Amino acid sequence: MPSSTSSFERPIPDRPWGRLLTITLILVTCATIAWEVRARAVGYAPTLNDTPDLWAQQRGKVRPDSLVIVGDSRPLFDLDLDGLESGLGRRPIQLALPGSCAFPVLADLAADPTYRGTVICSIVPLMFFAPGGPLVENSEKALKRYHRWTLAQRSGHALGVLLEEHIAFLKQEDLTLNQLLQQLPIPNRPYAGVGPPLPPYFQTMDRERRTRMTEACAQPGPLQDRVKHGWLPLFTPPPPPSYVPKEAFLESMGKAVEKRFRDTVDAVKKIEGRGGRVVFVRFPVSGKLKEHEDRMTPRAGPWTRLLADTGAPGIYFEDFPELASYELPEWSHLSGPQSVEFTARLVPHLKQALAR
Repeated sequence: MPSSTSSFERPIPDRPWGRLLTITLILVTCATIAWEVRARAVGYAPTLNDTPDLWAQQRGKVRPDSLVIVGDSRPLFDLDLDGLESGLGRRPIQLALPGSCAFPVLADLAADPTYRGTVICSIVPLMFFAPGGPLVENSEKALKRYHRWTLAQRSGHALGVLLEEHIAFLKQEDLTLNQLLQQLPIPNRPYAGVGPPLPPYFQTMDRERRTRMTEACAQPGPLQDRVKHGWLPLFTPPPPPSYVPKEAFLESMGKAVEKRFRDTVDAVKKIEGRGGRVVFVRFPVSGKLKEHEDRMTPRAGPWTRLLADTGAPGIYFEDFPELASYELPEWSHLSGPQSVEFTARLVPHLKQALAR
């Protein structure tokens, strides 16, 4: 009598499986090569994606006396790690995150009882004092990956880095199916509250998260214009929700900003109490974006109070002609050659600030 399992057996069709496998591999290989050629033809090149894994890997390198950079995308583009190491005597660890609020990372360092190093913290007031939303979430996502980084995630990251260093089309922010679909010219619905699109690929990054602006963005052209004119909507806070009275909304925002001031003072005091230092830096900004930021958050506001409340030293680029003389290609970041020169000019001011 046949077993109960034999009735469920299905015969394997007699097909030329070897030939089908070969044809499939050839088609996949040709499609992959074609997509790679297409990506390179439109300006992409092999470079690492700035993933939470890459950030977590760098965060894991922080030692008690490390020199650490935290903040938004400006110190990511504007600071040359070789120049800082040459001028300050220590290799910095780059923890700045594009489109993020620096405070959660600063607070994470302050919460580490062993950390007594030096923090270079970028301040863009509209971003640093964001009480919540995507800016804070981006930092918290990176911190979550660091504190809960699994072996499987580490292994996947190691493989991903090897592939990204050689394949141009592996751009998670641009060339995935989801991102390509988002580029379809579909008009936004009224009152949908959808944020403006993020800037396209315009930088390269290595394993230390050293970031350089691409030549296509550093020079006048369509890419530079697209990036440049995308900043203003990104730096414009969304309107209050219609279901919350304006007075109540402003009161809530005011309380959140006050809490951020208090929490920042606490973080700085913790680091300084262990013998560490924090220096705040306002990196260059130009063009219409500078006008917008100066109007939204004048220097006499958050920046001045931050230094007064924390007692930490600060470097404001406009105070020094050699730091304020740059015309930024897309208003918000320095080009690669500019970043090397800017870092060399910044180092003496950092030394003076840290010697206080």
